[in-house]
Amino acid sequence: MKTTIDIALPKGRLGDKVYAMFAAAGFECPSIHEPGRRLVFENPECGVRYFWVKPSDVAIYVERGAADIGVAGKDILLEYTPNVYELLDLRMGVCRMAVAAPKGFRDNTETTLRVATKFPHIAGTYYAGRCRDIDVIKLNGSIELAPLLGLSDVIVDIVETGTTLLENGLEPLETIVPISARLIANKSSYRFKYQRIEEIRAGLSGQVR
Repeated sequence: MKTTIDIALPKGRLGDKVYAMFAAAGFECPSIHEPGRRLVFENPECGVRYFWVKPSDVAIYVERGAADIGVAGKDILLEYTPNVYELLDLRMGVCRMAVAAPKGFRDNTETTLRVATKFPHIAGTYYAGRCRDIDVIKLNGSIELAPLLGLSDVIVDIVETGTTLLENGLEPLETIVPISARLIANKSSYRFKYQRIEEIRAGLSGQVR
């Protein structure tokens, strides 16, 4: 019997694509396609146990050791800075973290910049590096609405195509960092299950385009 590796996958379309990569690399688990509300799926022959979790929770499961490895967005890793190893850029879910503002916006550096975002740590770190005084406004949704209603001057958010920004009279100003899905590992698991985890990492690496 192979050593079982517990794998946290993000729910949703990204998770489906990521699982397809695992399966193509030889770590399939047919029961994952069975209808129902099960969250845990195991294939003892391949030595893998998958479970679906909310994307923002993957890093927590891995950091705390409930999962040996998992797949999390770079945005989550930058925002929450979990104590995990980042093993591989899967080049999926590609987008960018960016600053956006109403068209024609000009930053008055003599005033405090009001920044609406779901990612206060990323925003704070970015502007601290620019020695810019900001007021972070933490929101959980509809970030584009904030500057339209005068709640903020700019937003810091994930941008894929930029269509949503344009439809709301906003435009991206600066890219903070590229974002994509990353394979992460629990530090203790990586030490004690190194061979198996590296086998999986190598298999996934061969699937990365």
